[in-house]
Amino acid sequence: MVIAIDGPAASGKGTLARRLALHYGLPHLDTGLLYRAVALALLDADRDLADETAAEDAARCLRAESLGDLRLRERAMGEAASVVSALPAVRAALLDWQRRFAGAEGGAVLDGRDIGTVVCPDAAVKLFITAAPEERAHRRHRELGGRGEAASYEAVLADIQRRDARDKDRAAAPLRIADDAVVIDTTDLDAEAAFRAAIAVVEARRRRS
Repeated sequence: MVIAIDGPAASGKGTLARRLALHYGLPHLDTGLLYRAVALALLDADRDLADETAAEDAARCLRAESLGDLRLRERAMGEAASVVSALPAVRAALLDWQRRFAGAEGGAVLDGRDIGTVVCPDAAVKLFITAAPEERAHRRHRELGGRGEAASYEAVLADIQRRDARDKDRAAAPLRIADDAVVIDTTDLDAEAAFRAAIAVVEARRRRS
């Protein structure tokens, strides 16, 4: 059983994906970390994030152990990853990695921006998790504050809006809702309510199959 979860930044899809993976005993991949790791490799090498050749090389040389770097969770790395993820060569280089993960025996849970539309178009379950930009900014602002990162709410909202525009407008695998995905709007839902809604969708799909 492959569960594909897409949605914009700070919609709650990562938290939901981790909980679903734990509930069903499936491996989980936050595909956003792949793009963050590529961005970090470029920054560490003092390369331009828009250098598609260098970014593609970094993507092809990526190792699983690099996904544990704590710097990947920093706010600046999210913005950098958004730049790198718009490069078609990078997305192509990381596609096989993601599909191999999804092909694990028993299935997997993957979350990102194009899982249900590009990476796993035949996934048994597709969810699109969204929320109002203002609510997503509040969540990210609280998260950053909890980690000791100083950022104003206004700056975080501006980051969210820039990333939304870049994700939706890029030529390669833009963020969109798969035709057979179930949309869950978490604007007014806490993590537990979102989890229950997702479980209901997954169980309905399992009964159907």
